[in-house]
Order: sequence, then structure tokens, then C-alpha cells
Amino acid sequence: MSRYANYSCFVVPVSVAPIVEVNQLTKRFGNTVVLRGIDLRVERGTVLGVLGPNGAGKTTVINCLTTLLQPDGGQATIAGYDVVTEPEAVRSLIGLTGQFAAVDEVLTARENLILFSRLLRLSSGAAKKRTQELLAQFDLTDAADRPVKTFSGGMRRRLDLAASIVVSPLVLFLDEPTTGLDPRSRQQLWSVVKDLKKQGITIILTTQYLEEADALADQIVVIDQGQVIAEGTVDELKDKVGGKFCELRLANLEDFEKVKILLSDIGEVITGEMGQEGPIAIAAPNGANTLTDIVLKLEAAGIPLADISLRRPSLDDVFFSLTGHTTQD
Repeated sequence: MSRYANYSCFVVPVSVAPIVEVNQLTKRFGNTVVLRGIDLRVERGTVLGVLGPNGAGKTTVINCLTTLLQPDGGQATIAGYDVVTEPEAVRSLIGLTGQFAAVDEVLTARENLILFSRLLRLSSGAAKKRTQELLAQFDLTDAADRPVKTFSGGMRRRLDLAASIVVSPLVLFLDEPTTGLDPRSRQQLWSVVKDLKKQGITIILTTQYLEEADALADQIVVIDQGQVIAEGTVDELKDKVGGKFCELRLANLEDFEKVKILLSDIGEVITGEMGQEGPIAIAAPNGANTLTDIVLKLEAAGIPLADISLRRPSLDDVFFSLTGHTTQD
């Protein structure tokens, strides 16, 4: 079998791994350093979730990788092509859905997709056929001939995503694609992303929504203040925080100090972003047995609980543990 796969007018080495590679990427705007030596590795056909709060540098990374910005230092390649010295090759291999929909609101969904298809040099017949396929894939057939200005936010995002894969990209960049969407629209977009992965498209997804990364990503990198501060699978990151733990809500907040002392032989009582108002947590090395011990101790001491549960760490716990703040801060 040939070492190369034909893609657009360029050839992609089949053996290229990882498909996206970033080494010590830096970027500054004036005196402000935005990226401080970012390293990324993305394997072909996987979803990389890039997590971070507002201002962490996520969008700047995407803009550098998609040739919209030129980095000040380091190197980044897509399928072996350098984003600085070979931008034309890189642009032929990628798709991008930015934070805001880039479709024309006056045109209909069908007209938008045909326009993008023709700009990408599909013939008239091929453009119409591809448009029909995308309208069906993104559940927009019934709204195909309505002006986009009448669409809901979720429909616009689906149309924007459809436009970015008129010609199936090797790598698709999704920059906070579900920001501002209602839960139902977000779930619909998640389903589309999963389908695109099944088609073999490599996806780099930036998000502030930790549950989004949990649902979609094979690998996750956490960026804060322009640096990668953690990376791994969802399970690997959760294991950094620890195993199972008990989550408690006290009926009376004034009991907090008593609880800390009473449970000190089990472990340290941890407060999250809401402090003593809870929920508070304590490691549960023995799972349900630890939970039982906690309930019995508090009951014997006459300390009432509003709620108690046993669970694994969430990505929210991981992020707060790594950075000391939430993605919204």
C-alpha cells in the first residue's frame, strides 16, 4: 500500500503520527504573552478536548494552527505540513467552526451550502448533491429553504458545522461550538461530533464546558494562562484527583469545624469553589464502607446531614484541583 493518501491537491503520508503536532508554540500581542510554549499531540481519528477558562489561550492556539495567526515561536504541523511555511497545504486539509456562525443570514440554508460548495470548486451538480447530503445529516432538510435569520441558535451552529465539512477535512477545529446553546441543541451538536469522528475525521475541540469534554474527548489537555498544565484521558485526569469520594452537604453550616475534626481519622475534608456552603468532600478509599463509617460517626455525634453521596471525581473537580478556580473565572 502507498505511504501517501491523496487529499485535495496535496498528499498526506499515511504513516504520519501524530496527525497534529505542536512543539513549544508561543504567541504574544504587544507586551502580553498569550501562549507560553504549548505542546500538543493529536492522533489520527481521535477527539482532543482543549479545556481552559476565558483568556487561557485556547482560541489563540486554534488560530495559529489554522493559519489565521502566525506564532512567534515554536513549530506546528498538520499531517506533516508546517502551518507557517506551508499554509496553503494546511488550509486544504482542515475545517474550522469558530465561536460565531459564519453563514449568511439573508440566504437560506440550502443557498449557504451551495455557495460554500461552489467556492470550494465543486461543480454545480456536485454542489447540489453535497448540499442535500449535509442538510439530511444535520437535520436541516425541513428548514432548507428558510432564511438563516429565522433559525434558532442551535440550527445556525449545525449549519455552520455543515459548511465546514462540505469537503470532508482531515482535521476539524471546533472552537467552543456550543457556547450559548440550550441543553437540547448542545446534545444535538454532540451527536453530530460523534458521527464525524466515526467517519475518521480528527477533531480538536476547545470548550469551557467540562461535561462536553467528558462526553466527547479521547484525550484532554488543560490550558491555563497560556500553558498546558495537565493532559491525559478523562480517567487519567480524574485519577490525579483521587479515587472515589464522599460528597456531603451539612444541614447546619456551623457544624463544619466539628465535622473536620470528627472525620480527621478518615481523611481531610475538602471544600470546593463554594467553600463551607458545600458540597464538601472527603476521600473514600473503601467506597461504600467509608460512606457508612461517615454516616455512623456523624449520627453518633448528633450532626445532621442534608445529603451524602458517593462518586468519582468529575472534570470540574480536576480543573478546580489543578487551577484553584473554575472554567468560568
